[in-house]
Amino acid sequence: MFDKQTTLADLFTLKLQGLYDAEKQLLKALPMLSDKATDPRLRMAFEKHLDETENHVARLEQIATNLAVDLDGPRCKAMQGLVEEGEQMMALNATDEVLDAALISAAQGVEHYEIAQYGTAVYFARRLGYHTEAALLHDTLAEEKSADELLNQLAINSVNEKALS
Repeated sequence: MFDKQTTLADLFTLKLQGLYDAEKQLLKALPMLSDKATDPRLRMAFEKHLDETENHVARLEQIATNLAVDLDGPRCKAMQGLVEEGEQMMALNATDEVLDAALISAAQGVEHYEIAQYGTAVYFARRLGYHTEAALLHDTLAEEKSADELLNQLAINSVNEKALS
């Protein structure tokens, strides 16, 4: 699977496949994070991002249709590891406040990974002349950055402070 990438277009397809698998993994993980969150604003942030993630999957499917590429590819092991880390955080024997801080920590790891991957995909798409697809990927990148900023603000302005008590 990894030995057939000879062009930037091949690498772009591999990147799309990885993003697609990562988003599909998140569709399963986000409801668990939402269920474990005790802060209502954090729960709402996870639920909002679940809706966005459904749109991310739809955008990737639209891109695949536009470019006639198959999104069936290798498992995104990076996201698998990030999801496993989130599961470890959910299993902590901690106060509600510390658990929420741990959930934000795990979720921000996911967002930072996605920001890096979507940023690369946007650049590849632009370089390849896939302007419509680059715009779709950029929309997702903006949503990932927004989700990260929301988590950051929740941590700074509320959750981490409560975890100190």
